[in-house]
Amino acid sequence: MAELMEALMLICFGLSWPLNAYKGLQARTAAGTSWQFIALITAGYLAGIAAKLVSGNISWVLAVYVVNLGCLALNWAVYFRNRRLDARRASECAPAAHAATSRLTV
Repeated sequence: MAELMEALMLICFGLSWPLNAYKGLQARTAAGTSWQFIALITAGYLAGIAAKLVSGNISWVLAVYVVNLGCLALNWAVYFRNRRLDARRASECAPAAHAATSRLTV
């Protein structure tokens, strides 16, 4: 019963990660995304996996941890993609902003 409850908790958390990745893909920006939050959650899943391995309590629940970690990997990929898109947009806007400012000061 304890494994079932642990798996249920993991499934509830785990369902949010694909939704979050989809939202990030649609948003096309890293604004509002906290890499610290994703890092803490990743560390938590890694600790859960380590606990299963160290205790020798390797069961089907470990697979749920691994699937969740995979979904978090997708979130990391979307985050870094969006940061790259943000940087590209910023560099495209910077020359135009500089040109507008120099015309004002001349």
